[in-house]
Amino acid sequence: MTIRRILSPAAPEPPPELWSNCLLVDGVAYVSGLTARAGDGSALKDQDEYAQARIIFGKMKGLIEAAGGAMSDVVKITVFVTDIRNNTKVWAARREFFSGDFPASTLVEVRALAVPEILVEIEAIAHIGKGRR
Repeated sequence: MTIRRILSPAAPEPPPELWSNCLLVDGVAYVSGLTARAGDGSALKDQDEYAQARIIFGKMKGLIEAAGGAMSDVVKITVFVTDIRNNTKVWAARREFFSGDFPASTLVEVRALAVPEILVEIEAIAHIGKGRR
């Protein structure tokens, strides 16, 4: 088994670097739960679910591309939201980054995420080079 840590300026590793944003394992990219945070780990304030999801999908895209893939290689996403009534905002952002056959998706409402300003967290799995192109 070959494991490679994927780094991208689009998704800086959060301090204190206790986990990896993305690991590539034998051609499969595992993207940790990403949030709309600045490079220093602070939450981006005054962003609704749509804005946060766009930021997150942008980070995901940067990591997947750094692993040698494309968003079409993403086969599964899991979305965590603090208010499920705003799920259409997340799906609107998703449509900007995916087309055709969307990845398999799970949406879960949680009571809270890492800090109160964070409304959305998204993780993903991608089969690099084996997507639905």
